[in-house]
Amino acid sequence: MFLNPVLGAALDRITERAADVRRAFIPGGAAQHDDVASPAATSDFTLDPLSVSADAGLYFVTRDPHGRIGFSADGSFALRNGRLEDRDGNAVCGRDGSGDFVELRLDPVDEALGRTANVRIEADGAFAYDRSSVDPRSGIRDTRRVVAGHLAIARFPAGTRLAEEDGRRFPPRDVAPQLGSAGHDGFAALAPMHRTRSGVELDESLIRLKEAYLTFDALQAAETAKGHLGKTAMDLLK
Repeated sequence: MFLNPVLGAALDRITERAADVRRAFIPGGAAQHDDVASPAATSDFTLDPLSVSADAGLYFVTRDPHGRIGFSADGSFALRNGRLEDRDGNAVCGRDGSGDFVELRLDPVDEALGRTANVRIEADGAFAYDRSSVDPRSGIRDTRRVVAGHLAIARFPAGTRLAEEDGRRFPPRDVAPQLGSAGHDGFAALAPMHRTRSGVELDESLIRLKEAYLTFDALQAAETAKGHLGKTAMDLLK
């Protein structure tokens, strides 16, 4: 059964409104519709040392399993098999000690030996941990701070419209981001142990979603009634 264009458009509105509801649960999520957008995003304190918040307009850089680079305002990261990843399992990118653009991960030897305590992200974007070792001669334990790399931070020219897919954002093909490091290159420092709030008002987005469903139901009822009237008219003409 094919829907007419009016019902098709109503279904599209439901899909769009449902997407805004989902974004309300994504830290740093951006509303597709202005009528459900919240004020400038703020952040909340968290005990998670791998969660970090950036200023509005700044994005973290991620790479998916297909190698596609994306950008996200969600700094809720996790450590999986020694690699720093976003909530969807995409690699978090940055600069290593040589300045190369890489997927950030712990030193594999330190990880294998269990010498990676207090893994964290610091205000300057450092992906750091404490390496503990014991001198075999003296038996003295030594703990040193190790920086596995620095998170890459991106921003775009004012007015750039980013497409959004499941919390990741993508610029137009002809727009390149400016990349830098937190606290350097004109980029503000990060807020460690903070989680960015969504930029979508949940209550308002649920109201708009309900309205979209009601509109579709009304249009569907009208189309059904129109069909019944047409059948009745044809029956009278027989």
